[in-house]
Amino acid sequence: MHLETIAVHAGRRRELTGDVAAAIHLSTTFERGEAGDFPGGYIYTRYANPNRESLEAVLAALEGGAAAAAFASGQAATAALLQTLQPGDHVLAPTDSYFGVRKLLGEFERWGLRSTFVDMTDLDAVRAALRPGTRLVWAETPSNPLLRIVDLEALADLARSAGAALAVDNTWATPVLQRPISLGADIVMHSTTKYIGGHSDVLGGALVFREADERFDAARNAQQSGGAGAAPFDSWLTARGARTLPWRVRAQTASAMELARFLATRTAVRAVHYPGLETHPGHDIAARQMTGFGGMLSFEVRGGRAEAMAVANACRIFTRATSLGGAESLIEHRASVEPPDSGTPEALLRVSVGLEHPDDLIEDLDRALAEGIPSS
Repeated sequence: MHLETIAVHAGRRRELTGDVAAAIHLSTTFERGEAGDFPGGYIYTRYANPNRESLEAVLAALEGGAAAAAFASGQAATAALLQTLQPGDHVLAPTDSYFGVRKLLGEFERWGLRSTFVDMTDLDAVRAALRPGTRLVWAETPSNPLLRIVDLEALADLARSAGAALAVDNTWATPVLQRPISLGADIVMHSTTKYIGGHSDVLGGALVFREADERFDAARNAQQSGGAGAAPFDSWLTARGARTLPWRVRAQTASAMELARFLATRTAVRAVHYPGLETHPGHDIAARQMTGFGGMLSFEVRGGRAEAMAVANACRIFTRATSLGGAESLIEHRASVEPPDSGTPEALLRVSVGLEHPDDLIEDLDRALAEGIPSS
């Protein structure tokens, strides 16, 4: 089936009433049979819940994986994956990545986990950074916030040669535009808060596994024993959002391309980071491994922090807010919410393109650039 059909029908379960819209199962506990068993298959919602199971089935189907685990947030999913490793194990991660992942890896250092950050667009640097104890290679493509592109097939080969698993944060691309498992990845992570939920109203995360193997079993154990599973109503909202995912992402991608081309023509803009532009250093790789370039972009204005803030403040349609993937377009001065050592340029603004008409968004940015940087 095509992805649009999978998004609508995967994980659907007909209740006794024949519901077309899925029911919400808010019960935290389930009745035992007379023999002490659980005839309905459920014990306690921390372990499993019908809504969470439905969402997990949707996510596995969308990514082409064998199994999935849904969590309360993307960070909870990432932490659970790190919990599957052993003290002394080594994780290789990209220098340009979500700062929350860097923070988590730093915290896990206390428990004996080791990590190294490397420019993953440089495969020779990746090869040199691999160690005998490397057990996980963590990739993010397109990256946050500079939209760097990593060659996933080549990275999967390198990870495999080192005896490591490749995990890919696919939040920005979504399975609509990129399916890492088909490119050799072992695990895919999503912050389902973003595009999959799609409406800026539900927090969530997920891990999708190529195989329902010991890695999946260990992550499931971390989910259940740590109590980090997605709540029933959150699972229901996220699954509902997934039904329109392909159509939303394609519309946002088309608009992002228009905005990137527009920004590239403005003298007030020093650089535009969007893999759909042929001038982007990762354009050829992105064109090969993605079916579209995504609804996220970032750009650097001429000047610094003050000028970038002025442009963001002058926007009327774009909302100044963290996060991405919702129906409303967002703009954010990224360096001001990241640690000082993140390396994000002070002149950079990150944009999540929503579902407004692209002409209105272009007009808003055009006016904001003129007001925020009058000399341009």
